Amino acid sequence: MDDLERVEVTDIRVPYRDIDMTGRLHNAAYLAYAETALSHFWRYRPPLEDEPHFQATKIEIRFHEPLRLDDRARMTVTIDKIGGKSIGFNVLIEKDKTLCAEIEVIWAACASETGEPVRLPEDIRDWLYGYLK
Repeated sequence: MDDLERVEVTDIRVPYRDIDMTGRLHNAAYLAYAETALSHFWRYRPPLEDEPHFQATKIEIRFHEPLRLDDRARMTVTIDKIGGKSIGFNVLIEKDKTLCAEIEVIWAACASETGEPVRLPEDIRDWLYGYLK
């Protein structure tokens, strides 16, 4: 399968709007890029009628190498943990196979009406296991 067809991979070229006065990518932009990669990945999940709402409960970013204007970055999503009511994602941001940042994101499944934690649907759990590292 070609890299461009992989649902867990998203590419981006760093635009001027995301650069700070030192010529490096804004710290907050790394999170925005990770959320873009997660959105891309998540749209391929199995369709469900009563899907729970998912909300981030933890976000951690580790910086390694700065991105700069016009760099081509590749974001790769993997599943780190599948809990009863939560999902742990890792998003790696790389430039030319050099690790630039690692973002850990935990999503909790919640009832849409009440916001109370609920179990992950089995169809989603089964799909996620294909991306577990």
